[in-house]
Formats: sequence, structure tokens, C-alpha cells
Amino acid sequence: MLKPRASIAGLNPYYSPIVSRSGLSLDLNESVAGCSPRVLARLRSLSAADVSLYPQREIGERLVADFLGLAPEQVLLTNGVDEALSVLFASYLGPNDDGAGDELLFADPTFVMYPMLGAALGAKVVRLRSGEDLTLPVADFMARISPRTRVIAVANPNNPTGLAAPRADLLKIAEAAPDAAVLIDEAYVEFCGEFCDETLIPDLASHPNLFVARTFSKVYGLAGLRLGVLTGAAKQIDYLRRFCLPFNVNAVALASLEEALADQSFVHHHVAQVKQGRERLTQLFSELGLRFWPSQANFVLVRVGTTAKVFVESMQRRGILVRDSSANLGCDGCVRITVGTPSQMDGVLQAIREAIVEVRRS
Repeated sequence: MLKPRASIAGLNPYYSPIVSRSGLSLDLNESVAGCSPRVLARLRSLSAADVSLYPQREIGERLVADFLGLAPEQVLLTNGVDEALSVLFASYLGPNDDGAGDELLFADPTFVMYPMLGAALGAKVVRLRSGEDLTLPVADFMARISPRTRVIAVANPNNPTGLAAPRADLLKIAEAAPDAAVLIDEAYVEFCGEFCDETLIPDLASHPNLFVARTFSKVYGLAGLRLGVLTGAAKQIDYLRRFCLPFNVNAVALASLEEALADQSFVHHHVAQVKQGRERLTQLFSELGLRFWPSQANFVLVRVGTTAKVFVESMQRRGILVRDSSANLGCDGCVRITVGTPSQMDGVLQAIREAIVEVRRS
């Protein structure tokens, strides 16, 4: 009887987190502001030839490299950051002959794809636990790194907490594990500040084991086109290219790339709106006496209590979808709420007030 590898057969299926598209979706950290008008204009101009020919990923990699101040050899475009993770993890992780397996090291709570991919590859998944404040447990990382550690994954800012770790702490981890691939997943870094002070991209030149991932799904509003970026030392990126499929990024995404990068005024305007909405959310949570974490992303994690499910359902009845994060380690009773546009936030804040009243009555 045909059977898959044991590591695949033992996985729990991963289902799409999309519950509904009825109402305002503030549950998936998408950009509810949409994408740049320049991107839409480019999409409308596509010809039959544009979509009938195989895409040239290398053209897009040169554009991104110029934008980030890197050499094209240091940039790999992927079908969303999910593919970047798959390629990187598969290149450095796997079972060993002694059965112990390479080690994947990360700290909970964080992005759910890390443990799933590690387990699928037969690696030993080592989960550190953040403290009550949910900040990155740097000392625990330093203590747990061993010769078996092959991949270390850190989302910065983190999902679902929105917390950002200091650059110096991340470099300390990278320097303590020279034989491991250290991935810094910067999917939300643009929301940290206009000048992205916490990015580790400038440190790639001095840290050959360091990788930095970026995405066009969040601040650029291109989640539906699936476009991710993986950067690192040219030699390491060359290894990853050997495994990455040659036509992995579609022609429509590549056609949108140049206009998305060019319209930085749109990006800066969107970031400013997110920061304003984020502040309004945290002010409301303070007023309501709710515990929340100081986010540097386009969402806020808040603890509404043991009745998080009731809160989510109450918000849904008001036409607003938010994410129950209670299943994440350390996030009992927590809900993650994406920041809406300024025109949406008045209604969102009012809905939260009403839902909290319901929760406290239940």
C-alpha cells in the first residue's frame, strides 16, 4: 500500500484561515486600503502576450535588488513568503541518519508555518516559550543553540503579537549560530517606521548565515498576487535557486512589481494611516481596561478574556471579522485585529465597545 513519509502522514492538515468574505475582513492582516492605483493601471494594460509567455523572474529580482541596495544575486523572488520558507527550510533541514533530525528553533507564539514546515521535513521542532510579556526570549535562544541547530526562524515584527525585537538582539542570535540559517521574517517591517530602522538587510554582508524575508502582501496590498522576497548572501541564495522552481512567480505579479515599488508615496500614506488607526485601537483598549501588546505591525493583539470566541462572534454579527488567537501558545483569550482605513475605524471602534459589553455580560 502506498504511504507518504511518516512526517507527512503525521501532520495535521492546514486549512485556509478564511472563514468568510462577508463583511469587513480584519482577521487576516491584509491591506484593507488595497494596492496602488499605479498597480491597477498596469494590470489593466496587460496584453495577451504578457500572460501567454513564461515570466522572467530575474527582471523582478533586479528591480527589488536595486530598491533594497543589494546585488541581484542576493535576491530570490518567490510565490509569497510561504514559498520562501519552504525553499529555505528544505535546503537546510531534514532527518539525519541517527534519526535525531536537524533542529528548527523558534519561539512561540509566532507564525504557524514555521513548525508545520519543520515537521513536514522530519526535523526536530524546538519550541521556546516567550514570557508573559511575549517578547523574544533572547537568552533562551542563546542557551538552546546547539550543533544540531540548522534553522532559526524569527518573525520581526512578530505575528500574532506585533512586537518587534531590537536589531542588536537578532544579530546576537545570528552570531551565536554560525552554522545555522537564521531567518528574519520582516513581513511587517514597513510599519515599524518610515525608514525601517530595524531591518537586518544591511547586515547581510557581514553575516553569511543570515536571511531576510519580505513580502508584497501587506504594505503593498498585493496579497492576491502572491509575491515574496528572500534575501541573503549570494552564495547561499545560489544554493536555494537550485531547488526553487524556475517559473514560480507569475507574470501578473511581476508586471505589478515595478509600479508597486515606484509608488512609495502610496506606501508612506498607507503606513501613516495604519499608525493612526493602531493608536486609536490601543487608546480604546486602555480605556476599556484590556491588556494589549504594543504593536509595530498593521494589527493589534488584545486579551478580551476567556470568552474570546463570544467576542469574535459578536463582532461578526456587526459585520466585522477578527481573528481568535487563543490557540497560539501564550495567547489565551486573545484576539488579533487588523487596522482598518480611517473611514472604517469609527465603526470598528464602536463595534468593539458594543462587543466588549456583550462579553462582560456573558
